[in-house]
Amino acid sequence: MDHRDPAELRKPYTGEPLMRSFLADHPMTQFHLWFEEAYGSGLAEPNAMVLASVEPSGMPRARTVLMKGYDSTGLRFFTNYTSRKGRALEADPRASVVFPWHAIRRQVLVAGRAERLSDEENDRYFASRPRGSQLGAWASERQSQPVADRAELDRLYRGFDTVWSADEEIPRPAYWGGFRLVPGEVEFWQGGADRMHDRFRYLRRDDGTWEIDRLAP
Repeated sequence: MDHRDPAELRKPYTGEPLMRSFLADHPMTQFHLWFEEAYGSGLAEPNAMVLASVEPSGMPRARTVLMKGYDSTGLRFFTNYTSRKGRALEADPRASVVFPWHAIRRQVLVAGRAERLSDEENDRYFASRPRGSQLGAWASERQSQPVADRAELDRLYRGFDTVWSADEEIPRPAYWGGFRLVPGEVEFWQGGADRMHDRFRYLRRDDGTWEIDRLAP
């Protein structure tokens, strides 16, 4: 196969190093600071994160999802609970995400456990979604399962579009909702010159406080 050699794709990083004194004591406070900078930089979809879960077979699996909220307790995202990732997280709540903000020479890794959001939180977020996205949730009830073709998906969507009028509230499907990834470990990575990257890891202690260590690049 004739193609460009990926080993030759190198990007030099420049800029000030990341120091321990720059970091907040709580990882979600630090995440907020970096997320605001990522958003302010014009980075496309800074809330996109790669979510890794563990299949019942033991095989790890990763996919990109969109973070839809965060606070001191963790990160929130939404999905079909009967999807492949939904079933995996129900069977084994251990999960991790990475925000690949390489355009600004940063990435954030979060590892912890996923827990279901309450019905109240799910209903509130679903009601805030555009009508088309709400219909899409109904049309993708069989998420992660084989379908005949695109036409089948379009028929399902059009069918649900006739169930509710344009000014009628669309209810949330019982199989659709969110998870909160509660962090136990968070790493902040910043690219440095000559691959001398800066890495700081937050580890949650038993008393709920955080230990912060610099890691070798």
